[in-house]
Amino acid sequence: MKTIPNRLHLKKTLNAISLFILMFFTTITFAQKDYSETISKAAYELEQKVIAWRHDIHQNPELGNREFRTAELVAKHLKSLGIETQTNVGITGVVGILKGDKPGPVIALRADMDALPVEEANNLPFASKVKAMYNEKETSVMHACGHDAHVAILMGVAEVLAGMKKDLKGTVKFIFQPAEEGAPKGEEGGAELMVKEGVLENPKVEAIFGLHVDSAIEVDKISYRPAGFLAGAADFKITVNGKPSHGADPWFSVDPIFVSAQIITSLQQIVSRNVNITENAAVVTIGAINGGNRNNIIPNKVEMLGTVRTLSNDDKTLVYNRVRQIAEKTAEAAGAEAIVELPYTGYTPVTFNNVALTNAILPSLQKSAGIDNVLLVPAITGAEDFSYFSNKVPGFYFMIGGMAKGKDPKLAGPHHTPEFIIDDTAFNTGVVAFCNLVFDYAETSKK
Repeated sequence: MKTIPNRLHLKKTLNAISLFILMFFTTITFAQKDYSETISKAAYELEQKVIAWRHDIHQNPELGNREFRTAELVAKHLKSLGIETQTNVGITGVVGILKGDKPGPVIALRADMDALPVEEANNLPFASKVKAMYNEKETSVMHACGHDAHVAILMGVAEVLAGMKKDLKGTVKFIFQPAEEGAPKGEEGGAELMVKEGVLENPKVEAIFGLHVDSAIEVDKISYRPAGFLAGAADFKITVNGKPSHGADPWFSVDPIFVSAQIITSLQQIVSRNVNITENAAVVTIGAINGGNRNNIIPNKVEMLGTVRTLSNDDKTLVYNRVRQIAEKTAEAAGAEAIVELPYTGYTPVTFNNVALTNAILPSLQKSAGIDNVLLVPAITGAEDFSYFSNKVPGFYFMIGGMAKGKDPKLAGPHHTPEFIIDDTAFNTGVVAFCNLVFDYAETSKK
C-alpha cells in the first residue's frame, strides 16, 4: 500500500525537476535575443534607397583605383550616420567603423567598388554611357560584375546597423574596397594593398564576411561552399618574336601569328590532358591576341594575354610549368621565341571559407533566406581578391541571387559581358544576410 504514494511523490518530483530544466534552458535561449525580425523590417523600409544608390552607381561607373565619385558617395553616407570614416585607404578605399553600445568582437564586412572596361548593351534608364582611359586607350565603362550592387548593399547595412547601435555587440568595420578587378599596370591596389596598409588592424578584425551577386542564381537565394570556394587566378602575357616579311613571301618569315595559333591550340591540352579534373577544376584562357596592322605584312611579333585559374597549389605549379613549356618549345620548334610572363600583373589566391566559421554561421544564412533557399554549390573558377582578407583572419564569402524569378539561367547575361544584368529585388537578401551575420556571430563570439 505504501508503494503507490512513493511512486506518486517520485513522479511529482521528476516533473518538477523537468519543469525547472525546461525553464532554465528556455531562459538561456530567450536571453540570446533574435534581432532578425527587426533587421528584416528595417531592410524592407530601406529597400528603395538601396535600389536608388545602385542605379546611381551603375550609371556612374569608375575603373579600379579611380573610384573617386563612388568613394565620396560612400564616405558622405557613412558620416551622415555618425560612423567614424576613413578615406583614401588603399588609394580610393573607404572604411567605416561603427562601435556598438555593448562589448563584443570586431567584425568586418566588405564590398568592392570598381567597374570594368565593357560597353553596356542593356536598354536601361540608368545604363552606363561613361568612357574612360584604360591601358592608354579610351574605353566604355560598365558595372558588368555587380560591384555597384555590393556597394549599395553595404551602404544599406551600415544604415540598418547604425540604427541598431544600442543592441550591437562589438564593432563593425565597413570596408569599401577599390580595384578588385586588378589595379592598373604599374600600380598597387585592391584587397592586397588595403591589408598592407593595416585595414584589418586598429581595431583588429576577428572575422570578415563578403558577398557577391550572381546573375545566374534566382533572387532570394544564397549559395556557398566551405573551404576552397573560388579559384586562385593569375594573368599572363606571352610575346612571340618572329621575323617579318611581305605577306606574299611567307617563306622569308618566321610567322609569329602562325606560331601563336599553334600555342593557343596546344594550351588547351593542359586542362584536358594534364590536370586531374576529378579532383579540381582548372582553366587556361587566352583573352586577347594582338599582332600586325595590315593584311599583306607578316609582323615581327604577337602579344597574347590570358588567365590561369586553379584550386590547389599543386595544380597551380603544374599549369604554370606547362604554359611556359608549351609556349617556349612550340616557338622554338618554329624558329621563333616565346617570352612568358606568368603572373603578368599579379596573382589572386584561392578564396577559402573557414570551415568552422562556415558551419557556425550557416543557420544565420538559412534564417535570412529560408533553409530551402541556401544552396551548397561546387567550387567556382572565378576569382576574388577577398582571399587576401580571409588569408589573414577567418573569412566567409557567399553569393546572393541576382536573376529575376522564373528566368532561365542559361539566358542570363554572364558576368563581365555587355549583357550582364541583375534584378532590383536582389539586394534585400544581401542587406538582411549581412546584418544577421553580424548579430549572430557577435552572440556566439567569446569576446
